[in-house]
Amino acid sequence: MSGRAILFLVLGFSIIYLILGLNFGRLSTDSVKNYVTYYSSTNAHNIAVSGANLAANQIFFDPTWTTGYTNENYNGGTMNVSVNVLDAFKNVRQIVSTGTYQGYSSTVKVTLQPSSFSKFAYYSVYENGIWWVTGDTVFGPFHTQDYLRVAGHPVYDGKVTILKSIIKYNYQSSPIFNGGFQQGVNLPLPTNGVANLENVANSGGHTFTGHDTVYLTFVKDSIRYRFAYNAPETTVLTSSFAPNGTIVADNAVLRIKGTVSGQLTVGASGSNGYGNVYIDDNVVYNSDPRTNPNSTDLLGIVAKNNVLITDNVPNHNDVIIDGAIYAESGGFGAQNYSTRPISGTIYLLGGITQNSRAAVGTFNSYGIVSGFYKNYRYDNRLMLSSPPYFPNTGAFEIVSWYE
Repeated sequence: MSGRAILFLVLGFSIIYLILGLNFGRLSTDSVKNYVTYYSSTNAHNIAVSGANLAANQIFFDPTWTTGYTNENYNGGTMNVSVNVLDAFKNVRQIVSTGTYQGYSSTVKVTLQPSSFSKFAYYSVYENGIWWVTGDTVFGPFHTQDYLRVAGHPVYDGKVTILKSIIKYNYQSSPIFNGGFQQGVNLPLPTNGVANLENVANSGGHTFTGHDTVYLTFVKDSIRYRFAYNAPETTVLTSSFAPNGTIVADNAVLRIKGTVSGQLTVGASGSNGYGNVYIDDNVVYNSDPRTNPNSTDLLGIVAKNNVLITDNVPNHNDVIIDGAIYAESGGFGAQNYSTRPISGTIYLLGGITQNSRAAVGTFNSYGIVSGFYKNYRYDNRLMLSSPPYFPNTGAFEIVSWYE
């Protein structure tokens, strides 16, 4: 090989090594830059997440908290958090948390809404010494402010929370908690749930006043009502009659039956014999969510005192109830439960929230003696949805978290 060829070869390799050196240097520089970018953006994101968690914690302890944080130094960066009211009437709020670190920013948005008692498959303040026994099954969330008395092996498929403790009938008794168990949880029933519903009905729904009894029949998207057993009925379109989906019989007895289409909460306020809701016959959804998962039909049945299954001929051969039940000072039970004839089965799709556990029948060692058997099924939609303005727990729950 000539000297000129060797010179060209050396120059070629030199250029190649020079280019490789430049590329390796740029690669090293880019790697450092990417690391710095990743580190800074990750820190900004972590600050934003921390701000959202701190705000959610403040709201947990104080549901009225809207102060937020302004230019708060956190983890070497800055945290800004605001709490915005998206819907003042429904009290829906959004936390907007922005974290800033070394010129990089990240935002987290969390939407919260009031937690409704309709999410419970079963809730009680007082269990009245009644035992849960083998064969009893509860689907969905369960809570009691009382002792949980168990005999044998009742099954709880949702999470169980109690304020007091478990009392077992004997050492063999062992409840089955498929959804988890937590003791010492204090979740009192409000005393103003019905009053709040009535306020909402006054300002965008419908309130019946001046009548001792209101008879209400659901006819899909309409309602028929009257104020005496043999009185003529008035038929109205529900959406026009109660635009926000709430109807309350003020200081009266409310009697209901029929087929519900859409979303509605009905209730009765009052005392001294008033404030009771009677179920005179089947109350069912027009579109059954068990066969149509897209059903949006939803009913809340709210009473200041009791929700009772009427002792009448239609209810002496089963009764079907679709809806979330709330009895603020009383319970859900059957009228004349100990003297009425054997009346078949209560088929309930929804949930029960009550102050005092009430009876629906009497039994002996051979079976039912009066009243009803129970077939209660939880409406799983109630975990995320609630009838309009159904009484809430006073706390918030997260419905969306966007990062």
